[in-house]
Parts: sequence; C-alpha cells; structure tokens
Amino acid sequence: MWSWLTKIASACLGPVRRCARTRKDEDDSDNGRGVADDLLWSRDLGRHAAGQFSFAVVQANEALEDHSQVETGSAATFVGVYDGHGGAEAARFISDHLFAHLIRLAQENGTISEDVVRSAFSATEEGFLTLVRRTRFIKPLIAAVGSCCLVGVIWRGTLYVANLGDSRAVIGVLGRSNKIVAEPLTRDHNASREEVRQELISRHPDDSQIVVLKHGVWRIKGIIQVSRTIGDAYLKRREFALDPSITRFRLSEPLRQPILTAEPSIYTRVLNPQDKFIIFASDGLWEHLTNQQAVEIVHSNPRSGIAKRLVRAALKQAARKREMRYDDLRKVEKGIRRFFHDDITVVVVYIDHGLLQERDTSVPELSVRGFVDSVGPSSFSGITAIS
Repeated sequence: MWSWLTKIASACLGPVRRCARTRKDEDDSDNGRGVADDLLWSRDLGRHAAGQFSFAVVQANEALEDHSQVETGSAATFVGVYDGHGGAEAARFISDHLFAHLIRLAQENGTISEDVVRSAFSATEEGFLTLVRRTRFIKPLIAAVGSCCLVGVIWRGTLYVANLGDSRAVIGVLGRSNKIVAEPLTRDHNASREEVRQELISRHPDDSQIVVLKHGVWRIKGIIQVSRTIGDAYLKRREFALDPSITRFRLSEPLRQPILTAEPSIYTRVLNPQDKFIIFASDGLWEHLTNQQAVEIVHSNPRSGIAKRLVRAALKQAARKREMRYDDLRKVEKGIRRFFHDDITVVVVYIDHGLLQERDTSVPELSVRGFVDSVGPSSFSGITAIS
C-alpha cells in the first residue's frame, strides 16, 4: 500500500533528467502585447495527482531568495514555497531536504499525519543548523540566513498545510450563488499582527525590547519581522552568536532563550466538493493582493497561466503604488526591483474532485511520475521530471 512512497523517495533521490517545461515571460499583457519581463518565469499548467497546477516566480532581489517545489505521485501531491532572507542558503536547503524527510517519516510511520509533517520540519531545521555549525567559521553570516516555509500535502482526500513565517495558503471555496469565497489556511507569523506580538511578549516577559516599532514597522528585537523560521541560528542558540560589530544583527544583550522558533502551525482539512483550488504564495503576493482579490482572479480566469496572471496583478499594484506604468516597472533590473516589490512565488493547485475520489478509492499504483521544481536563477530552466 505504501509502495508509492518508496517509488517517489527513490526517484527523488536518484538520477533526474531536465525538461524545458517552464519559460520566461514573453509579454506584459494578456492579449500578447507589451514588454517582456526577463525576471518572470512560469509554468502555465501541469498535472498533479488530483488535478492541475500552475506556478510562477518573479525575481526582485539581486539573488533570488525564493525557492519552491511541486512533487506529485500517483496518489499524493506535495507543494512547498520557501521565502528566504539574508541569503538563499536556507530556502535552498529546505527545497533539497524537507520533502525527503517527509517521505522517510511517512514510510517509517506508515501514514502521513500532522506529527509526520511536524517531524519533517524539525529534521530540516536540525539539518540546517548542522550546516551552519560546519560552515560558520568560513561564512559567519550564514548564522543570520533563514527562510519562511509553507508546505501543502494532499493525500487520500485530506489537505495538510504547515507554515512558518508569513507565506500564505488560501483556499477558494464555492459559496452561495456560485460566489467564490477566500478562506485562509495559515496564520501569518509576523510581528505586524497583534496576536504575534502578544505571543512573543508572553514568551519573553522580562524583555521589554522583544518587539520594537522601528520606522513604522514592528520588528522582533528591532531586526526581523517573522517569528517562526527555518534557520536564523543566531536568534535561536547562543553558540551561533554573531560578532557585535555586525550592527545589522546586533542584539542588545546575549541570547538567554530562543527568540524565534521552527515550530510550524499545522492545519488539516478534509477536502469537500466546494473546495475548488488552493493558492500557495510568498508574502510578496499578499503585500499587493488581498485573499479575496486573489481567489476572484483565479475563479474568473482560465486555468492555463493563472499563477502568472496573479503575479502580474501584484506587479501592476506595485507599479500603481509608485505612480508608474507597469511596462516601466518591468524594465527595472533585479536588485533595484526590490525597492518596488519582493521576490514573488505563486503556486495554484486545482482540485478535481472526481479524480480525487478515483485516486482515493484504489490502492496507489506502483508506477509514479513526479515533477520537481527548485526555483533559482540557474535551476529555473525547467521542471525536473523524475524518471
């Protein structure tokens, strides 16, 4: 019954072949006219175990810090969006290890569950901290590299969503009068939210500077906005303390207890026929679109290229906020683009319930076809097709 897990694991850890299944943006507008964006890449449409998916990414930083992956077998689908900060090392590490940990733990436990997902996050965190320990004397600032981590797993008609940081998953639910309604599946772990600040204050009652309003933005210790991450080792363990001369990451006093945590929020949902699609995206999208705006765009447009359409909608809003034309924003080079918007990654997963039921009522097939995408400036030339 669990042979599909073995197949995916061996395939993902074995040789792969590259396939040109993603492409650069060709034009700025939906009618084929406009200025191409050299920093926008997308996959218009692909298949997963229970339907179709689309994804897109646009780069803003000098080095792209978002990584993502979509993996699918005959009976399960895995989606990961990893929004790095301080560098891409943590996001890349998660992309390389989290799914493998999930598969290993699912095999050991004979199932996928919240505990299995939580343990996969923990193993990934410990693995990255080990990497920091090994390399920090060569590259001290790796102790300040971290990543948000958003994961979705669809298996046997159940959706598991786990989250660290402020990437977000939103499900589009068909309500009355055929109206699509946005339901958030995650809670942003960001100090801009009152409940997150109160959570931090309750954990650090003797630290009056645990959250600080700095230039109109709430930051933890005046440094970082997100309260849960993979990495950011210097804010978790004293052994990773940075040289005080590095003012950007200077703490007012030595670390007495972990400031950040890698404990994910996990949500489980049995999918029902009203659940039509799920949007997984880094916070760069949600800075410019509301949950409801995003699901209405998905609901009212064709599936093919829908993730790219969402990215473009966010970029148009970013341009509008700066009182500039969208065509002009697209001409801005990476690095400088960060002053206008963040790196943005979007994965839209459609749920075809007839296919979902068909998959769930039979024993998983022995043959598995998987797709992997590790997003990066050099690796985003195509989805890796498992063979």
